[in-house]
Amino acid sequence: MNLKTLPLIAFLFCHVMVGLDVHAQQWDFIKEKDGIKIYTRKEANSALKQFKGEVDLHTSLEKVYDLLGNVKNVDWWDKNLREINVLLYEKDKHIQYYLIYGVPWPLADRDLCVDAKITTDPVTGVRTIYSTPLLNVIPEKEDMVRIKDYWQRWVIRPVGKGIVHITLEGFVDPGGNVPDWLYNMVITETPLKIIRGVKERLETKK
Repeated sequence: MNLKTLPLIAFLFCHVMVGLDVHAQQWDFIKEKDGIKIYTRKEANSALKQFKGEVDLHTSLEKVYDLLGNVKNVDWWDKNLREINVLLYEKDKHIQYYLIYGVPWPLADRDLCVDAKITTDPVTGVRTIYSTPLLNVIPEKEDMVRIKDYWQRWVIRPVGKGIVHITLEGFVDPGGNVPDWLYNMVITETPLKIIRGVKERLETKK
């Protein structure tokens, strides 16, 4: 197994925009880099780990809203995203995607169907984006591995004075012949890369 391909496996499935609220053990703090705090914890009934990243962004709530959960703003997604089809779009409410990711040899390409639900508290402005697998919509392809076991959650929370706190939590079983220990070794890079991309785009864009 090529170790360089595993961060991609963990990273590429996390551009799905949303997640599932899961009650589990406490998060274990792993590291902090570029102001981004990274945590992991065990997924229930799995040898694989969940991930979490959080950061304070110096930007406006509207800019974060416009980047996360907007089907017109996906150019910051992973460069290995080979195809994206929007199956359903209700602005600020509900999105369904079909995604295909190109994965370096010797691993097979991955595809997945995503059901993303968006809710916003009218009083606090806190927006939560949950994603779960959308099953039995797109037929599986013989030359790809269908991702069926994952969840992801964004929480966008205004703090005040031009600061927005964002949290990304998630879990993905990449399927195929990927050793659990190797996946767990690189999973901390997933939220770090995604949140860093969001941070760079929102805090440097004039």
